[in-house]
Formats: sequence, structure tokens, C-alpha cells
Amino acid sequence: MLSGRTEVQVRPGVESDLSALTELYNHYVRETAVTFDTVAFLPEERRPWLLSHPQDGPHRLLVAQERDPGARPGRLLGYATSSPFRPRPAYATSVEVSVYCAPDAAGRGIGTLLYKELLAALEGEDLHRAYAGIAQPNEASVRLHERFGFRHVGTYEEVGRKFGRYWDVAWYERPLGPRT
Repeated sequence: MLSGRTEVQVRPGVESDLSALTELYNHYVRETAVTFDTVAFLPEERRPWLLSHPQDGPHRLLVAQERDPGARPGRLLGYATSSPFRPRPAYATSVEVSVYCAPDAAGRGIGTLLYKELLAALEGEDLHRAYAGIAQPNEASVRLHERFGFRHVGTYEEVGRKFGRYWDVAWYERPLGPRT
């Protein structure tokens, strides 16, 4: 629940979300170093990405959508994904997770809500580890990941260049599934 009477629904992302998801992501492409994409996407260019996240299984896309009581669903406030960590078969039990919030929804608990739902869904999958790469500096994202049990495992220094400068990426890891 957000402030006021606005409620938030978390659900799997579907094709009708494609334009809103693309618009949200493009904000981060154009305005921040949070993603290392450098050119904004058209929705049809993002369709393969959306379709690579089915409603079940280890690679998911969850969206947070505004909902006013008694009203139709509203705008997308954010999304979280789990994606393949690396393409080789031995990595199949590892996923990379990420979360993006609409700029005006940041700091309102949307990321927390999305990660809570995503990580709960992943606990039922044949997964061993979740990884998150966080472009630095990004204290809010570091705090979010640490709150969910991620621990820092290393930093790639000056690994990406965007906006005329180099950026570090800190990597975080979290166990999933049964503990061995």
C-alpha cells in the first residue's frame, strides 16, 4: 500500500505492458548509468526481452501496477526480473536479478515489494544463487539488496563507459533454494 488510497498490485508482466515497460526502462537508458544501454529502445525492439520472461520458471518478469480501489488498474510503477546469469548450461541454477522503479515511485517501497515477490517465487525453482550487478555509486540499490540478504562479492572497476566516463559495477550474491 502506498500513501493515500493508492494500492499496488504485483503481477507477471504481459505483452500489453510492453510500451510502459519500455518507457520506464528508457528513462534509465537516457538519464542514468544504472544500465549500460546507451540508446533508447522502441517497444518492438524490447519484445524479445519481454517474451524471454514467462509467467513461471526461473526467468520471470513481475510488474508493480498502481490500483485505485474500485478503479481500473493504473500505471506501472516498476518491475523486477530474473534472467539467465550466463548462457552456458552449468550456470542454469544461477540468475541475475534487477529492479527498476518509475522515477516518481523511487523511495516509496516499490522495489522492496517487487523483490519480496520475485525472490519468494524463485524459492520454488531449481536455483542456487541470485546475482545483482549495481553500477556505482548507487547507495539506494545497495541498501535494497543488502536488506534481502545479498552480500558484496566483488567490484569490476571502470567496466562500463557512459556519459563520457567510466563506471564501476559492484556484484552482489544471494543464496536461493535449499541450503547445502
